[in-house]
Amino acid sequence: GKNRIINGNMMIDQRNAGASVTINTAASTYTVDRWFAYGQGSDGVFTVQQSSTAPSNFTNSLAVTVTTADASISAAQLYIISHKIEGYNIADLGWGTASAKSVCLSFQVRSSVTGTFSGSLKNSDGSRSYPFTYTISSANTWEQKSVTVVGDTSGTWVTTNGTGITLTISLGSGSNRLATAGAWAAGNYDGATGAVTLISTNGATFYITGVQLEAGSSATEFEHRQY
Repeated sequence: GKNRIINGNMMIDQRNAGASVTINTAASTYTVDRWFAYGQGSDGVFTVQQSSTAPSNFTNSLAVTVTTADASISAAQLYIISHKIEGYNIADLGWGTASAKSVCLSFQVRSSVTGTFSGSLKNSDGSRSYPFTYTISSANTWEQKSVTVVGDTSGTWVTTNGTGITLTISLGSGSNRLATAGAWAAGNYDGATGAVTLISTNGATFYITGVQLEAGSSATEFEHRQY
């Protein structure tokens, strides 16, 4: 169980069986198992579904398609996909203590839009966040990414059956939801200032799979679990 992410290869989709889910409300909407999306009720719209478009050694991905662009994201708005990790499954990391362990987030990603994208790791109440960035260099091409995050020695991190860590992939968020990449911050942030906003491009596509969060500072091979 080195991978703290459940269904990181997007194989399980019990709710929707591959059907497209439209995200046009300011509420958490679950899509592929364990993954939820959040959008806005009156501005940008995107869809999420399980896809068979996948890199080598994978059969599925989570696919995002922008169907209505939001080219002017207000300060408090957010467009994200996200995954919550139970506290029991991250208790050994020791976050919030002097012995906090580093983690490595790795994944494969493909998009019709290139540039510097972002996301974050945060605690359950959003009082501690680590915005990170990654670069998509070639359009419509699968690329492997990894991000090392030093363990947080501050804040309160749930280690029981609540939300321990929330992983967020930003599709475009307002200024109130963004902070400097590569450092822990006291606040609820979805991504990094200056990153690409996928939701601003009508028809843009984004695929992600092979998501793994593990202890340590280096990415290892994705842990395939039995179906």
